[in-house]
Amino acid sequence: MGMELEYRESLPDAQAYFALFDSTGWNREYGLTPEELREAAGRSWFLLAVYRQGRLVGTGRVVSDGVLHALIVDVIVLPECQGAGIGTQIMTRLIERCRAARIRDLQLFCARGKSPFYRRLGFAERPAGAPGMDFKGSPGPVAEAS
Repeated sequence: MGMELEYRESLPDAQAYFALFDSTGWNREYGLTPEELREAAGRSWFLLAVYRQGRLVGTGRVVSDGVLHALIVDVIVLPECQGAGIGTQIMTRLIERCRAARIRDLQLFCARGKSPFYRRLGFAERPAGAPGMDFKGSPGPVAEAS
């Protein structure tokens, strides 16, 4: 497979990004529209899009306050392009951007089954007693100001 890749630090076309995101199966849980997904991506602190022959084949993004905390999310490579080093390149560039900004706390949202890939890049699972929780409940009614 010819791998002339182009890396762009700009928001991809909404439909192309939606198709790439949809290839993961994640949207079965999230139920995002292309517009919602583009809005989320547009609010990223840093976003990288990878193109091969003009076609979007990978993305990754960082949600951050720019100083203390950063979270790497939505690292996606089209299934037929996986195994060619694109994901490693995306991660390397996201990590470098965070290092350049001297981000102190870099975390990662990792898809199920992908932890060996991220361990090779220097990430480690949090120990059972470490900080970090996922919100699973309902926030309940919003308190009315009296």
